[in-house]
Amino acid sequence: MQKITIEPVTRIEGHAKVTIHMDDQGRVDKAFFHVNEWRGFEKFTEGRPFFEMPQILPRICGICPVSHHLAAAKACDIVAGIRPTRTAALLRELMHMGQTVQSHGMHFFELAGPDLLLGFDAAPAIRNVAGLVQANPELVKKAVQVRAFGQEVIRHLGGRRIHPTFAVPGGVNNPLTIEKRDAILSQMEETVKTVKFALGIARQWFETNAVLVKKFAVFPTGYMGTVDAEGALNLYDGSLRMIDREGRPWEEFDPQDYLEYIGEHVEDWSYLKFPFYRKLGWPNGVYRVGPLARLNVASRVTTPMAQQEFRHFKSLNYGRPVEGTLWYHYARLIETLYALERMAEILDDPEILSTDLTGTAKGYVGEGVGCLEAPRGTLFHHFRADENGTLTMVNLIVATGHNNYAMSKAVEMVAKAFVDGNNLHEGMLNRVEAAIRAYDPCLSCSTHAMGGMPLTVELISPEGELLNSISRG
Repeated sequence: MQKITIEPVTRIEGHAKVTIHMDDQGRVDKAFFHVNEWRGFEKFTEGRPFFEMPQILPRICGICPVSHHLAAAKACDIVAGIRPTRTAALLRELMHMGQTVQSHGMHFFELAGPDLLLGFDAAPAIRNVAGLVQANPELVKKAVQVRAFGQEVIRHLGGRRIHPTFAVPGGVNNPLTIEKRDAILSQMEETVKTVKFALGIARQWFETNAVLVKKFAVFPTGYMGTVDAEGALNLYDGSLRMIDREGRPWEEFDPQDYLEYIGEHVEDWSYLKFPFYRKLGWPNGVYRVGPLARLNVASRVTTPMAQQEFRHFKSLNYGRPVEGTLWYHYARLIETLYALERMAEILDDPEILSTDLTGTAKGYVGEGVGCLEAPRGTLFHHFRADENGTLTMVNLIVATGHNNYAMSKAVEMVAKAFVDGNNLHEGMLNRVEAAIRAYDPCLSCSTHAMGGMPLTVELISPEGELLNSISRG
């Protein structure tokens, strides 16, 4: 039996590999998506004061630090018993929209773009951002400007583009000035044009590649995402809605109660856990999160241009959940347009310039769950602290973790559909990687081992002979 290893998986955040196991006839027998890094944030933050978490936990990641910053702050609000003012909530959401724009924009153009715009079979030497620059320099320039705009929004609010210091328990620490508001608004129109242009590119690509899209990791799962009181898409706050593969409701619940509905399964070949819907168990209760899932669970989008695209999205599978993995790219752009429109709404609110930035403490609670929709999907920060405010338990369920089953399933399906061991070429393996890229995984965010970290040390002689081996875990 032949084994093909793809290591590392490229154009993703974090470290992973894929192993593809072939039978004697050169056909794919099985394939695995291995997340082979380990992060210890859940354990080493125990014993710290809870109010430090909005600054410590963003260090999990340099791509989506704002998500961790704000989720941690939301958890701290509840632990401390402080409800943020309306202005503080609007300013936090504004920063969150900035991150959504920069993260989604980077993924579509710079991580997924080389596959979609240059082709899955393009030579690796050009199938990258440099190749895009050669093929369409004006488009790449606009793409960079989209990401830069999102990062500037974060900087205007938090003082810097990465790891901002902005949200604090009960609110934020800095008001938005008229000058900064106007600086953001001055770039809005051009950024919207670029995203709408990208949506046109995406729709044309999907029409041209309809056969591939229908063959590329299309499978049923449940879906989960955050909605407002009317069932509309909400990326910052609301209740969690879960639906089944037919679009029928599973649950709608308060994020504070997430442990009643979500369990976590462990496999010995990955450090990334596998969440599932408890009432159906593993694996019947698997579900997906992120842009595709959020649009599948939402009944509408509240902003006009994104709502128009949302109606087209809903028509793709006649109102039923859209199952194809590649449609994540289209859903991601719809959300980018929504984030820009929502940003404009927030900036037009008179209260956005208020200096009423922190709420009043109502009484220390000691435990809380912060939840929001990170670019990659639903993010939970769960803190429990003692009477002195010292953390005794930290639990993180990160967006990429929710999608672990889906990524593993997509890898195996794409490998079986496209990899031929008797006529192997690089483009086949790139399609397997592209199945992972569609979910835009952030693996450094999401890997948290249970118990001790497994470790094997091997002593090898100069001749390659195994002299000794010691294992732990």
